[in-house]
Amino acid sequence: MAQTVSFTAMKDGTREDYELLERLEKPFLALTADRVLDELRRAGEVTLEGYKITRLHHGLQSGTRALREGADIDWVVGALLHDVGDGLAPQNHDRMSAEVIRPFVRWEVSWVVEHHGIFQTLYYGHHYGWDRNARDRYRDHPLFDTCANFCERWDQSSFDPDYPTEPLETFEPMVREVFGRKAYDPGVIREGEVTGLPPL
Repeated sequence: MAQTVSFTAMKDGTREDYELLERLEKPFLALTADRVLDELRRAGEVTLEGYKITRLHHGLQSGTRALREGADIDWVVGALLHDVGDGLAPQNHDRMSAEVIRPFVRWEVSWVVEHHGIFQTLYYGHHYGWDRNARDRYRDHPLFDTCANFCERWDQSSFDPDYPTEPLETFEPMVREVFGRKAYDPGVIREGEVTGLPPL
């Protein structure tokens, strides 16, 4: 019989209850990378409406561009997963995607993923009557140029069905390494530190 807690309201839980939950949660946490990879595979079954490629192909192409430019593992995984939230949260996929990676990558990578949506409007916002320069509200942020470069080099350019893109298997070990890190490790997060994208 499965072990369960004694409470029906969290406020009534005992130390033993919460120690049990912590122990039982460990295998689930250990499978985070598997769930992320499964979500990417599901994205391969959905062609972006009106686009020439699938959501998976867009992520793979972004990750491939980052990899080929010599980006480190945090940037490669960030580029690969920058739209991973699109399937469940298309209206705020940038923030959802950032929350998926935030516990495991440098602060600058999660910030860029969180804000790439508004930076991307530079390329198309005017066609909808939107402010294509809405990103300028972040003009004084230390990651403004990094996010602009991320979008220019790895996001907006990654809708090409003919680009020689690496398969998911290339990135799987990197995803497993990143999601195998201790969550919110200050040595990984490095809050406030800006290294930027690799130079071209």
